[in-house]
Amino acid sequence: MKAVILAGGKGTRLKPYTTSLPKPLMPIGERPVLELVLRQLKRYGFTEITLAVNHLSELIQAFFGDGSKWGVRICYSVEDKPLSTIGPLKILTDLPDTFLVMNGDVLTDLDLRGFWQSHKSSDAILSVATTSRETRVDFGVINYDPDLGVTGFLEKPAYLNHVSMGVYLMDRRILDYIPDGRPFGFDDLMKTLIRKKAPVRVYPYTGFWLDIGRPEDYDQANTELLPTINELIGVQAVTGEENPN
Repeated sequence: MKAVILAGGKGTRLKPYTTSLPKPLMPIGERPVLELVLRQLKRYGFTEITLAVNHLSELIQAFFGDGSKWGVRICYSVEDKPLSTIGPLKILTDLPDTFLVMNGDVLTDLDLRGFWQSHKSSDAILSVATTSRETRVDFGVINYDPDLGVTGFLEKPAYLNHVSMGVYLMDRRILDYIPDGRPFGFDDLMKTLIRKKAPVRVYPYTGFWLDIGRPEDYDQANTELLPTINELIGVQAVTGEENPN
């Protein structure tokens, strides 16, 4: 099984942390977040991994090398110019019929084998792992009609949304929907596939998921969630040794 890790972003939301360090090398405990992702992929049988890199790519390549230290084979796709999140897939020439795509700053205990099997048993060109997040409005929300008459009021309401986890399974035919040589994000891809009525499915998940893209989430990962993250990748928090179980 092959995986593509999107690791080319500038990590703007994590500044000043990412001023001189690419976001995939930001440490969670004693290890870069991208190393945690690689260890998890290896546990699920993904041994062929492409890192799509851009910002400070030389640092990422120097740290991870060919991947042999982690029992995987890593190759690199270096963008000449930023291509956003999905655009880098278009310049890859060795994609199999089915492949995993994952953001390089996502931590989750999602069963990737189950996700893979669900995708393969469907007709989907794209399967998106999703989770639920509550968004709270810190104000009183007023609804009114065209005549400016008040029709409803909600004090600091909360809305439940289904959000992408940054973990996808794709078929190679998805490349037909991605333009050459220009930035093309996940939002562009979704809008294009929906407009063209291509088969897209979701894979709802209720377990652990964390995107370290925001400072508060990054700090939480390094404090209260660190034991959970170590368990996730099978690493003992104190000794740093691999858990044989």
